[in-house]
Amino acid sequence: MTDTVHDGVEPLDFEGWVCPVPLRDTGSVMMGHGGGGAMSAELVEHLFLPAYGTAASSELGDSAVLGIGAAGTRLAFSTDSYVVKPMFFPGGSIGDLAVNGTVNDLAMSGAVPLYLSTAFILQEGTALADLGRVAEAVGAAARAAGVRLVTGDTKVVDSASGDGVYLNTSGIGLVPDGVDIGPRRARPGDAVLVSGDIGVHGVAVMSCREGLEFGTAVESDTAPLHGVVADMIATGADLRVLRDPTRGGVSASLNEIARASSVGIDLVERALPVPVAVRDACSLLGLDPLQVANEGKLIAIVPSGSADQVLAALRAHPLGRSACRIGTCVPEHPGMVVARTGLGGSRVVGLPIGEQLPRIC
Repeated sequence: MTDTVHDGVEPLDFEGWVCPVPLRDTGSVMMGHGGGGAMSAELVEHLFLPAYGTAASSELGDSAVLGIGAAGTRLAFSTDSYVVKPMFFPGGSIGDLAVNGTVNDLAMSGAVPLYLSTAFILQEGTALADLGRVAEAVGAAARAAGVRLVTGDTKVVDSASGDGVYLNTSGIGLVPDGVDIGPRRARPGDAVLVSGDIGVHGVAVMSCREGLEFGTAVESDTAPLHGVVADMIATGADLRVLRDPTRGGVSASLNEIARASSVGIDLVERALPVPVAVRDACSLLGLDPLQVANEGKLIAIVPSGSADQVLAALRAHPLGRSACRIGTCVPEHPGMVVARTGLGGSRVVGLPIGEQLPRIC
């Protein structure tokens, strides 16, 4: 295609084009509505927010930062539900997943996690031995993260209405003075960092659920990230945005950041830390590793001049030893994520519609 005008018709401009997505006009809830992708976003934007009206917060992050008291104390508050299947998987269980997930949502606002609630929804007929293993995992994860379990609830549903154990955890943490981290703070020129290998949790759960083997053991990366975040804050760098790329993976998190901050994000595909086992599994099943969930990794957007300093802090921590820079925020194509391929081309990294792997968190 050239810029020559033929028969009075202007040439097509492909800049900014993306593949159209299927229509999602449905009258009932679908699995994809819980996947953290475009269907989840539509459910929030077109159903929940209009229903909530002025009662809803304008900030829609994984945790809310609330100013409390005349002294300006700021608390972070978060809640999440966990329905992973199976309850036990290589490297973890629904119990430690629930604690670590809520701890991490608080940490992504820079908060020091303090208190958690635990609400169990149990299916009638679930073995008490299995429930005991989950409860022990919750307690061990809370002790490891240094948080207190201060309130909770238990409900039981009939055998046809549940699937073993579901968990809801809510958390409260304290945001240190001077910390200002949020999805709208990314700026052109900022560096995009990731704390380690991506796609591990999703592949671990899938391999256990489907009985698949990929030549090497893949274990979930579930872990509490507030310690590594504290080390990053201690560098004094301006941490603009932090996200833990859980449902929808790195793709969903970066698209949400790009849209919230009105910046484009350019990724270097060869720089993405995708383990061989994850790459092989995704190739076999036709999945995109950028859309596979993680539970012990974070994305950081920092000024380019601070990238090396922050990377050094990440790599000095056991949970960030393979941290690397994967891209840059740019003024072009605002709201869009583009990956530069190894062949010199580019592809649009879109927001997932639903979820590639259901019930992974």
